[in-house]
Amino acid sequence: MVEAMLRGWQAQQAARGLREKTIGARERMVRRFLAFTNEVPWQWNPAHVDEWTLTLTAEHHLAPAAVRGYQTELRLFSEYLTDARYGWVAACEEAFGTFPVPICHEWNTIAHLNEYEGSPEARPFTREEVQRFLDYADDQVDRAARAKRKGALAAYRDATLFKVVYGWGLRRTETARLDLADWGRNPAAAEFGRFGMLHVRYGKAVRGQPPRRRNVASVMGWAVEAVADYVENIRPRFGAVDHPALWVTERGGRIKPAEINARFVAYRDALGLPRELSPHSLRHSYVTHLTEDGADRRFIQLLSSPREGVHDVHHGPGRCGNLRAGGGYLRSSITQIPRRSDACAAGADARLVA
Repeated sequence: MVEAMLRGWQAQQAARGLREKTIGARERMVRRFLAFTNEVPWQWNPAHVDEWTLTLTAEHHLAPAAVRGYQTELRLFSEYLTDARYGWVAACEEAFGTFPVPICHEWNTIAHLNEYEGSPEARPFTREEVQRFLDYADDQVDRAARAKRKGALAAYRDATLFKVVYGWGLRRTETARLDLADWGRNPAAAEFGRFGMLHVRYGKAVRGQPPRRRNVASVMGWAVEAVADYVENIRPRFGAVDHPALWVTERGGRIKPAEINARFVAYRDALGLPRELSPHSLRHSYVTHLTEDGADRRFIQLLSSPREGVHDVHHGPGRCGNLRAGGGYLRSSITQIPRRSDACAAGADARLVA
């Protein structure tokens, strides 16, 4: 009966369009709860949830957001069992003389009250930290080349990868899934050549939906130069001519998000930077530093939003103005950065039209 319940729940989630990875993770969580209670679902009660939550927080020291996630998944399974449309209540009562009841309620689950629930220690990179991190990544290329050992190409790839994460405000999965064909020209910013626009195809998905897409206009000239040099001079040396991926491995495969995280942690720890910094901190830094440099908030929202696309950036005289129909103005200091983190404030304005 328990296995039939789990199979039915799997089918129900698949019908909603949820990914197999999500369905599998939820099933494993329910099986852990089964092992914890040593009771079948039609004998569960709210006290079991109370004891389980105490174990998660006191013994495993999970964050409140993680605990709430487990509680939510357990609530979904409980609601599925007690929904009369699926018939499990009647089937259990006929077979065992008892039936499943709702076990998660507002008094024994953690409420979602704050929009942001991450660690208060999490923060963006400072400009000095970004400079140190990217300089260290470049140094690994020189070190490998001087030692005349294998790994110089991979180090160059990783150094460029982190510049792209910061220069376009990307997530790990978005970065790992980039293809060469995702770069495009921006007629209004011809100085960036074929790297004037980045089409992100694997953005963060919403429940039951495919990955969301967005276009990100190139705004940091030094980052464009870095990725152009990598594509033209370094990537061909990997020998993966027919592979569509932007970031390829020495064995001709596509780099994975876990590999990005591992290399990031190695560089961060070698520099003695705070452990609270993560690859996602580079995305936060992208937004923070554009804001500090005077970019219109609407402009930044268009660059980072999966719901609205950016089409081109126009350079021309004018002052910063209000955004209309998705357009607005951006100082040229945002698109003309002589160094990685230092902006100059000279020159004409740059206009964004979306």
